Amino acid sequence: MAPHHLARVPSLLALSGALLLSAGCGSGASSGEAAPSGGGKPVVVVTTTWEGAFAKAAGAEDIKVIVPQSVHHAPDYDPKPSDLAAVARADFVLYAPFEPYAAKIKEAAGSKAKLVEVNLDNDPDAVRAEVAELSRLFGTEEAASRWKSGFDTSYARLNEEVRAAWPGGRSPSVVAQVFTGWSAKLAGATTVGTYGPEAVTPAQLAELSAKKPALVLDNAHMSTGTVLPDSGAKQVSIVNYPGEDLDLLPVYRNAAAELKKAMAGS
Repeated sequence: MAPHHLARVPSLLALSGALLLSAGCGSGASSGEAAPSGGGKPVVVVTTTWEGAFAKAAGAEDIKVIVPQSVHHAPDYDPKPSDLAAVARADFVLYAPFEPYAAKIKEAAGSKAKLVEVNLDNDPDAVRAEVAELSRLFGTEEAASRWKSGFDTSYARLNEEVRAAWPGGRSPSVVAQVFTGWSAKLAGATTVGTYGPEAVTPAQLAELSAKKPALVLDNAHMSTGTVLPDSGAKQVSIVNYPGEDLDLLPVYRNAAAELKKAMAGS
């Protein structure tokens, strides 16, 4: 997704705070409601492919994504009347609290749809917790259990592959953007510092460069350019949002591939 400019820094700071608060509170899905009455498959409307992937993993099949994949910065999207009409027909509406159009989504949902705040974090423990809670809401626990089994197997294999690529057999030191910590965990890396979502200041640049990280794990959706120029660290672009197929696993596969490629030249 497109890089941010300095004019977006205030909004990114607000976004960062909301995301971190959301992550600190764990799963955002409410536990007070169950699957839609009538026993049919739930109609789920989601704001982005990220929420959509969580819904699909939880077992939902009828999923409409509001923000097109082609939009480079999802929070900038302005929902169209047709988007809001789709929300009104939903059983469940999934959104993240930091999204600026959340108020419009809530207003359009009406009395039928259940609004569910989703904790958007690709940390595997957070994903498992969120998917389990969504499946309980949807009444799709069996499907979610099957997904979790496949996810656990795939994640463990990727973790082993990336660890096997450690230069000299030693865990690489990394500096991670605040929303790419999950990729450092996937790599088994040692995080020596974090930054963002705004561009680093001269003081931060000096501090982070002094830690001599081997890698900088940048957020492809909030990139501010080269983070630590002249530090010798290799910058890895990490993608958080799944594609139009709403499959979470390629997010981890792509991150693992980029990490291995970066470490191969270290």
